Amino acid sequence: MPPDSSPAAAQAPRISASSKNPPPSVIALFFAFAKMSLAGFGGVLAFARRGIVEEHRWMTADEFNETYALCHFLPGPNVVNLSVVFGSRFRGVIGGIAAFAGLVGPPMVIVTIVGALYMRYGEVDALRRILAGVTCGAVGLLIAAVFRMMLPLLRRRDIAALAIMMLVFIAIGIARLPLQVVLLAAIPVSIAVTYIMRRGTA
Repeated sequence: MPPDSSPAAAQAPRISASSKNPPPSVIALFFAFAKMSLAGFGGVLAFARRGIVEEHRWMTADEFNETYALCHFLPGPNVVNLSVVFGSRFRGVIGGIAAFAGLVGPPMVIVTIVGALYMRYGEVDALRRILAGVTCGAVGLLIAAVFRMMLPLLRRRDIAALAIMMLVFIAIGIARLPLQVVLLAAIPVSIAVTYIMRRGTA
């Protein structure tokens, strides 16, 4: 299979299971997720992936995608779920609490202060224009994170996974079908396709 020579693929490090770093300590979990949350203007997903996969090398790209996919099917915000699942995976319940506290604690303090200021100065026209610009940046960050999460599928030429992803996008984003209905249909199909493909290559 020829290697992917695209610029995006060249910039993204390929992290194998053998090159992963040792599991983080509880303190490292707290500060790593605190750093992600404080840097995550417009959303933490892009910074969480960069920190976990590229900077600290605690997970491979595929492992991150699988963990984040699991968090989509759990109640609550996806990135918050990710912090708890990730921390618990390496350091049990204490690790989950540490990662959660790091992710939520520092931004909660900042947002409380900013919320109080917004209540007082929210009607200022210049502030509204600034927020409109921040919104555009947030959308760009989300698109970039989604593209980087797709890279492992593109490298493996995983046509089945890409097809399921596209069908789910069309069903929810274009056809406006209920999210719960789409997920209930997509989950068993995804499991069945993965099982058949892995059994065929075994």
